[in-house]
Amino acid sequence: MSETNNHNMRRDFASRDELIAYVREQFPNAVDRDDHVSEIQGGRKAAEAVLSHVDPVQYAKSRNFLSGKVTRLSPYLRYGLLSLAEVRDAVLSKVQSLNDAEKLINELGWRDYWQRLYAQKGDDIWKDQEDYKTGYTAKNYTSELPTDVETGTTGMVCIDHFSHDLRETGYLHNHGRMWMAAYLVHWRHVHWETGARWFLEHLLDGDPASNILSWQWVASTFSHKPYFFNRENLEKYSNGIYCKACPLYGKCDFEGSYEQIEQRLFPKAEPFDRSGGSKSFQRPKKQKR
Repeated sequence: MSETNNHNMRRDFASRDELIAYVREQFPNAVDRDDHVSEIQGGRKAAEAVLSHVDPVQYAKSRNFLSGKVTRLSPYLRYGLLSLAEVRDAVLSKVQSLNDAEKLINELGWRDYWQRLYAQKGDDIWKDQEDYKTGYTAKNYTSELPTDVETGTTGMVCIDHFSHDLRETGYLHNHGRMWMAAYLVHWRHVHWETGARWFLEHLLDGDPASNILSWQWVASTFSHKPYFFNRENLEKYSNGIYCKACPLYGKCDFEGSYEQIEQRLFPKAEPFDRSGGSKSFQRPKKQKR
């Protein structure tokens, strides 16, 4: 049962600070668990303001970089303040050529796909959709979240930064989510479900369908191979901001070619299909309906 009857809760506040103080007062148990307040503004007006600044062309060019022109629309889509169709129409109104909107609208389509799978499978999305392709089975992965990852004290600047942002801002860039998920599942042998629940606990845009199935994609229980990365990949898309400050630079767990890391992480796995020649994000094929 919730800590208060939300039918009797106040709806109007003179300021955001007043709202935050009221919520803290009404939900003391939640405050005890996590007292961080994100800078992300809620509400329909805030959603419309963020949507108005979306740049489809720059999004397509830079979305994979942590400093890229991402939309930041996910929290508003998660809670229904914006619809996928509304965002699509707004994006199309901003471009002269449909090709300029293709990448962003494609991402909206994948979000819709996750939702349709969730509607079809329900709570079964919490089950392995396929066998692992890592050479391991579910019993080889722990259900315990490592304390050093949870508290951001691993000594790895990138991982600790991702943990800090997750807990204090309620947001992570998609590449940061992929790197963190891969680190937990493949380097620390944490079950994907544990990581997915941790993300849902903190992410303000924590959509169950997108989050859970993306963790399974990283783990390889919803993909033809596991997702992993190396320092070169992380350094490129983070513009080196973590690596330059890391005392482990040149000797961290992410050093080496993909082939070398593959051998270290998955010594018992069948060789991965290298068609396409890239470890970049590859979606599972859509199911025939």
